[in-house]
Amino acid sequence: MTVTLADVAARARVSPATVSRVLNGNYPVAAATRERVLRAVDELDYVPNGPASSLAAATSDLVGILVNDIADPFFGIMAGAAQGAIGESGAGRAGGEKLAVVCNTGGSPERELTYLTLLQRQRAAAVILTGGSLEDDAHLAAVTAKLARLAEAGTRVVLCGRPPLGADAEHVGAATLAFDNRAGARRLTEHLLSLGHRRIGYVAGPADRTTTRHRLEGHREALRVAGAAEGPTLHGPYDRASGYDATVELLRLDPALTAVVAANDTVALGVCAALRDRGLSIPGDVSVAGFDDLPFSVDAVPALTTVRLPLHEAGARAGRLALGAEAAPPGGLATIPAEVVVRGSTGRPPE
Repeated sequence: MTVTLADVAARARVSPATVSRVLNGNYPVAAATRERVLRAVDELDYVPNGPASSLAAATSDLVGILVNDIADPFFGIMAGAAQGAIGESGAGRAGGEKLAVVCNTGGSPERELTYLTLLQRQRAAAVILTGGSLEDDAHLAAVTAKLARLAEAGTRVVLCGRPPLGADAEHVGAATLAFDNRAGARRLTEHLLSLGHRRIGYVAGPADRTTTRHRLEGHREALRVAGAAEGPTLHGPYDRASGYDATVELLRLDPALTAVVAANDTVALGVCAALRDRGLSIPGDVSVAGFDDLPFSVDAVPALTTVRLPLHEAGARAGRLALGAEAAPPGGLATIPAEVVVRGSTGRPPE
């Protein structure tokens, strides 16, 4: 059922005229009253409508691209490629380009929902959500509900590098480009096992992220199939410091480790630094492997063995899907394969 301005007024216990003043910002309103109105707007998921709105059309020329961390090349590459594709393909109502706005959530679930609300109020033409999602049922339900409201209003929803929303979200109609993190991680660990490694430590990402879980599941599956024991696993942020600190702890837990798998390439840099600081050679003493194949991976010393994800291609495709310039994949879901790239940071374990 459509929420009206009168519904907001009733919830906030003010007149409809006061709600209008708060939303239009054209008349002074007491701070406490303004806060009460805005809280009612959020609670009811109200979106202004009609000629008084600056965006009275079904959708605007705005496309929102949500990322966890724009400073992380994983997200920067996808966002940049999506923005480029939108600029190339998107013609706005006045004949110009669509305006692609990158929304940096900082990994905050609250911020993610806030950005979706703001994009809903602006009647965004499309929303692209990148990267893994939070492993929290309440947050997933809130995001799904928000995306459903966006879709109902005509906004295209695209998930890039993010798992599907689930069977209960079919009404969202999202086009999903999901990275095959499990298979990539499994093949990477199989590569280490084929070299003879049996004492493998793992530096995982945050425990509450889908990407972390899927990559760890693939790693463990390879160990299980090979009949190899699981080595120590530590969780932390997807950053260099996490890789460094975790490696120090891994070596304390098992000084005989011959290989370390890192949650991503940035974490792998920290792993390599910690090993070098302790006088260990790579891969002579300890092999190191990462994930994502970020641009710096080939320039690391030694060059980093990793799992290549086609980040630029996926981002560009997400941009085209957001504009309707490319047909959605069959069933709304495309699984993007991951490829192991073997470089100098992995070798046979020491005798």
